[in-house]
Amino acid sequence: MNRRNFITKTTASSALLGLGGLSMGSCSSRQRHITILHTNDVHSHIEPFPKSHSDYPDLGGVARRAALVRRIREENPNTLLFDAGDIFQGTPYFNFYGGELEFKLMSLLRYDAATIGNHDFDNGIEGLFTQLPNARFQLLSSNYDFSNTLMDGLVKPFSVYAVDGINVGVYGLGIKLEGLVNQKHYKETLYLDPYETALDSERILKEDEHCDLIVCLSHLGYKYKNENRPSDVKLAASTRHTDLVIGGHTHTFLEKPTVVKNRSDKEVLVNQVGCFGINLGRVDFYWDAARNKNGNGVTLTI
Repeated sequence: MNRRNFITKTTASSALLGLGGLSMGSCSSRQRHITILHTNDVHSHIEPFPKSHSDYPDLGGVARRAALVRRIREENPNTLLFDAGDIFQGTPYFNFYGGELEFKLMSLLRYDAATIGNHDFDNGIEGLFTQLPNARFQLLSSNYDFSNTLMDGLVKPFSVYAVDGINVGVYGLGIKLEGLVNQKHYKETLYLDPYETALDSERILKEDEHCDLIVCLSHLGYKYKNENRPSDVKLAASTRHTDLVIGGHTHTFLEKPTVVKNRSDKEVLVNQVGCFGINLGRVDFYWDAARNKNGNGVTLTI
């Protein structure tokens, strides 16, 4: 299928979820609708690819993404925008500005949160720290322990967003840095088991924060031949309360989310939209009058 022609408002190619009832009180009188938009592995691609490009001719670009996000927000003001990491590295914009431009543009697009990818350490932890004032959105990571670094206290394990009476809990996960990133770049950052921290984060979001929808921003990678390697698909299967895993790292293009059964035999959506900002992921969640939640997803080509 031509990716350029894949923009659609229908749910014909959607993955549907029946995720059970919610205790939302006043929300039961009408349908609620929240839209989740997401990117991953943009890698400092600010401008569209040239028309002569062999793989992505005239695709992508922050300006086009901004226009598409604005149109969707006009359709549904109850929209959140997330990124699954590897914001930095890939074009001369990063080499020259060190991530300043990327964070400033994401702030102008009003991203709500992002997790941290391995390439976001390419200018060292000092370089990431230097650019934080340009990010008017929250960086989330539950399994990177920054306690002994200058990033201590600046990255949250999770955050909660109240949207139209619905609590949306979001937590972040990062890939193991050893072997991918020079240790001098991430310094004393500790990597914690992603499955254990995910279970802890989602439990807190469900039981303590009373979240109606739980989203994971993951830079683990979609799936691998090595079954022992942590991945988004295995993560989804290991959870109990997570509804959506927004992935990155493997540059996997999914036309629609993968549906995975979790430990509670409930369905979890796993989505990833390739790389370089040529696509925008869209997942819509609906709550009906009986407090049942359904979700569907689609990939939009920019």
